[in-house]
Amino acid sequence: MIYRTFHNMKLSALGMGAMRLPVIDGDDSRIDVPAAEAMVDYAMAHGVNYYDTAWGYHDGHSETVLGKALAKYPRESFYLATKFPGYDLANMPKVKEIFEKQLEKCGVDHFDFYLCHNVCEMNIDAYLDPEYGVVPYLLEQKKAGRIRHLGFSAHGAVPVMERFLDAWGQYMEFCQIQLNYLDWTFQDAKAKVELLSRWGLPVWVMEPLRGGRLAKLPQDSAEKLRALRPEETVPAWAFRFLQSVPGVTVILSGMSSAEQMEANIRTFETDAPLDEKEMETLLAVADDMLGGRLPCTACHYCVSHCPKGLDIPMLLELYNEHSFTGGGFIAPMALMAVPEEKHPTACVGCRSCEKVCPQQIRISDAMSDFAARLNG
Repeated sequence: MIYRTFHNMKLSALGMGAMRLPVIDGDDSRIDVPAAEAMVDYAMAHGVNYYDTAWGYHDGHSETVLGKALAKYPRESFYLATKFPGYDLANMPKVKEIFEKQLEKCGVDHFDFYLCHNVCEMNIDAYLDPEYGVVPYLLEQKKAGRIRHLGFSAHGAVPVMERFLDAWGQYMEFCQIQLNYLDWTFQDAKAKVELLSRWGLPVWVMEPLRGGRLAKLPQDSAEKLRALRPEETVPAWAFRFLQSVPGVTVILSGMSSAEQMEANIRTFETDAPLDEKEMETLLAVADDMLGGRLPCTACHYCVSHCPKGLDIPMLLELYNEHSFTGGGFIAPMALMAVPEEKHPTACVGCRSCEKVCPQQIRISDAMSDFAARLNG
């Protein structure tokens, strides 16, 4: 197992994420406890010492199951991370109640790592609101030794992360972002890594395989990679990419089977970052995968011609994400911070925007399709 140094600790470069544990009959709320415990046992036996869970994973059962699975091991032999569930604004006044319950569910007296969960457009104002005092409370727990290291995770865009860092960055020790070779440009992860570098914050990675999307590639893409590294599996390329990004410390993988865990651990037996040619080839593979996205360049010509004043470039960016992912929470979450009269449903189909679009995008059709997708 590869290890990375953080505050004189040796953290396994591969961390076990507990968002996609094995379940019974496809029901996310029914964790297959014996299978999950066996995976933890295998991980512990093979050098994984970082375990990540959260309040809402598996309908609230992940923390309990992971805590029980780790309870048989000496507390100093693993590092446990969980998060304050700020993705739900109803939780903002309940930080003390939730934190105490998390300690109880995990069966521990402290968390090695604790995060403000999912800083994004929808909740940034609440995270900064002194009425809720989320971060001040967590800093009190850190002072009391019940949190050893405090950080945050973010699905929001760079400006949202900048607002959070401007307010609380001096107290943060790490940041967890969605990072993979597809999102390097698609979700502007490169700019997020650069922002965190300027703040001196190490990067924790979530979604290294983008929910499994990068575990299997089209045959022609896989052949291009195989020609460069015949022995490397397709999923391993995603991890090798992350081993090549400066600042990356822990890479979390939400493994849902023993086979996935065994394969990932084999990959992390070696540190094998990509050379320049390999990196260029892999990013070209990503570009090919994203070939169907609308080619908006955010010139904003369209905005001045929209009778509804819609932020069309922003909506097209969210449409690209939602279409490529086949749904998901990113677009709906971001739109929660946008007034309803500025949603894609507000488009009247006048096509005035299309008359000035240099890319000749059929914007009205995209807005109609986006609205339909959001409505199921």
